[in-house]
Amino acid sequence: MNFTEEQLAFRDSVRRMAEQRVAPIAAEMDEKDRFPTELVKLFGEMGLMQLWVPEKYGGPEGNLTMVCIAREEISRFSPAAGSIAGLNTMFSMPLLHFGSEEQRQRFLPKIAAGGVVTAIAISEPQAGSDVSAMTTRAVKDGDSYVINGRKQWCSYGVEAEYIALMARTAGETGADGISCFVIEPKKMKGISFGRHERKMGWRGAPNTPIFLDNVRVPAANRLGAEGEGFKIAMSSVESGRLSVAARCVGMIRGCLALATEYAKTRETFGEPIGRRQLVQSKITDMRVAYETARLLVLQAAWKKDNGERARADTSMAKMYASDALMRVAEDAMQIHGAYSCSDEYEIGRYWRDAKFMQTIEGSNEIHRGLIAEYELGYRE
Repeated sequence: MNFTEEQLAFRDSVRRMAEQRVAPIAAEMDEKDRFPTELVKLFGEMGLMQLWVPEKYGGPEGNLTMVCIAREEISRFSPAAGSIAGLNTMFSMPLLHFGSEEQRQRFLPKIAAGGVVTAIAISEPQAGSDVSAMTTRAVKDGDSYVINGRKQWCSYGVEAEYIALMARTAGETGADGISCFVIEPKKMKGISFGRHERKMGWRGAPNTPIFLDNVRVPAANRLGAEGEGFKIAMSSVESGRLSVAARCVGMIRGCLALATEYAKTRETFGEPIGRRQLVQSKITDMRVAYETARLLVLQAAWKKDNGERARADTSMAKMYASDALMRVAEDAMQIHGAYSCSDEYEIGRYWRDAKFMQTIEGSNEIHRGLIAEYELGYRE
């Protein structure tokens, strides 16, 4: 798939930045589980965080293809840093598709200015893949809603200015009773965050539970009509799944680069191990995995950019890219031999991150079921 001249120039600028600014701090981010605030400022200045915001609201008017390009280039060194590029996409898209013009004018120019962190809160302790099982409730009270409940695994929520939060406004279960609200955790009372999850991978990206105790949210902060929250959540997770897939593509590139360099320099019995047929076979599989995963990602992004739904495509991209990354990381570990278990070499970090990517934005078992149901016609 060929990029335009504009996309190539964008890719090259992001690649240079990632090599100069992300690569040197990637290991330290992982070791200390540190959120890189300096990258938020840098990415905001480059227009990377707010890529999705249209020019009308002060943004660069990028698209999902550009988001995927940026995330691949940056995730080659750090998936946590890669997730910051285009971070505000999952918040901006619901605003553009479901929000009122007044809401867009209120929130998007601030996001377009760069440096603002946003998040989306869907999952709960007993409602992950089954979004319709959520119990967090929003009760109408005059010109406000009062929200009580708990959200789990909210990425970047503790750093966010705005969070698109899903809560139940009707019924006890089912998708029809869910609505979406913009909460402002740094301004609204009753919002608190739990323990920062110490994860095996994707370190440097904060994940915390959110506790909501009688949080009063203006009705003007509700996105869309009551009951449209499930639709908003599903339109957002398509982009989230594609985000994971794009990061996996970048990490496959990173594994391939590390394994190739090691295979050319490590010698056994008087010659580089890259001359060994078994090692060459693994390198071949890595390259094919990269090209295949990349094409699945770009195909899904192209469909979304051209106004098409891409539910099956984003599931295929996420499932294949993360499974391929796991295989590639394991092969790269084998090529490194005993050194793969040493902190002196980076490849172990990629392996830990790879396992994590198979579970976030829906486990790959869930996606396998979804893809089959789309193919069988059980889902529209």
